[in-house]
Amino acid sequence: MSFDDLGLGSDLLRAVADAGYEQPTPIQQQAIPKVLQGRDIIGVAQTGTGKTAGFTLPMIEILGKGRARARMPRSLILEPTRELAAQVAENFAVYGKYHKLNMALLIGGVSFTEQDQALNRGVDVLIATPGRLLDQFERGKILLADIKILVVDEADRMLDMGFIPDVERIIKVLPRTRQTLMFSATMPAEIRRLADTYLTLPSQVSVAPSATTAEKVSQRLVPVGGDFRAKRQALRELLRTEEVKNAIIFCNRKRDVSILARSLDNHGFNCAALHGDMPQSIRTETLERFKNGEITLLVASDVAARGLDVVGMSHVFNFDVPMTADDYVHRIGRTARAGLEGRAFTLAAPADAKYVASIERLIGSPIPRLTLDGVAPKTEEAEAKAPAPTSRRRSRRPAERTKAVPPPKTERPEAVPPPDEVEVTHVHGRSESGSVGTVRKSQSNGSGRKHDAEEKTVGMGDHTPAFLLR
Repeated sequence: MSFDDLGLGSDLLRAVADAGYEQPTPIQQQAIPKVLQGRDIIGVAQTGTGKTAGFTLPMIEILGKGRARARMPRSLILEPTRELAAQVAENFAVYGKYHKLNMALLIGGVSFTEQDQALNRGVDVLIATPGRLLDQFERGKILLADIKILVVDEADRMLDMGFIPDVERIIKVLPRTRQTLMFSATMPAEIRRLADTYLTLPSQVSVAPSATTAEKVSQRLVPVGGDFRAKRQALRELLRTEEVKNAIIFCNRKRDVSILARSLDNHGFNCAALHGDMPQSIRTETLERFKNGEITLLVASDVAARGLDVVGMSHVFNFDVPMTADDYVHRIGRTARAGLEGRAFTLAAPADAKYVASIERLIGSPIPRLTLDGVAPKTEEAEAKAPAPTSRRRSRRPAERTKAVPPPKTERPEAVPPPDEVEVTHVHGRSESGSVGTVRKSQSNGSGRKHDAEEKTVGMGDHTPAFLLR
């Protein structure tokens, strides 16, 4: 089957040919005709199988017959991350170059002024992340009453990132007479509930079982020690032994992304970091440099795990085992795309056993193990017995100094006490004249200080000071 058999117009077929596509993928073969018929769609397919073209191509064909009005977009595509939204916008620019359709991209980290200007000109296709779309809607800068096609892309990722309440808020203000398309690589129960609530008699398009990894990706699990240093050593060994053309290295935490990127850079690797806390301009620039081949290794958080399309990526490395099994499918799906082959390595510490077991249950098969020479894995017992790694950071508490042992004291002959010196120290009574008082005897210890002979300390208030009695 070719694209000519899917019901697309001549201008769209010409744009597809210019992009170098000859035959549609299975998801495109099933989805495009049904979208052109106006039906609601639930699309479930492996990552990297062409889901984006499966909804962008028929949308362009449908929207080519109308005209947009100011601040009232005609279609809406919701994406979980800024990178995915920007990538879909690039696809629309390629496929719709022979159509006079206006497009706007609403993502965070970009000036509101430019987005307001685009909305005021009139938008046929609005591509947005949920947060920024709600910001513009609450500011009164956008009206959603004319939406004819809604696309919720990477729906399961929306669920993981906590966007489902925002998505439901957005759907409730859309017109009821609309066409809704929902695409994802996995379809958990919560997303199924969302689809049953907001889609009308949807047609499910599934070209592979949910959470199935690509056939041409070679997977390996590398057991390593639990400390950060052992994992970095294992990663460097893999990068030196594998023929890495370009690769994404995934970490679970943003802090580890920056630390690992600096470590690899110090060891001479061409790498850069990418995570959600970076400014949008730097994220966009870093991603473009990686796609252009200026950067070989991209150390990233899961912000790069969904839908990111880099042509011919050879490897994916999971520096951390993902805590959600679905994320594993999406991570390794960055390689082996468009029928090419790829390799995926996951570094697993003993504490990651439960996450590895969850992944293997999801994909339905064990991941082959790989033991590296010179990087011996540790068992849980060995990890428990091993001493805690010392940190290079200085402790805020001052180091305890070793106390010098004083030399033994030599006994000295006792000094002969001086003769008793008698003096009146305290007078207890009414007054010095005619009063009967108590005289205490003090002795000198030879150092000029006098102590009570009874070795008794008199507190304040127990006596009348001597200067008052003079």
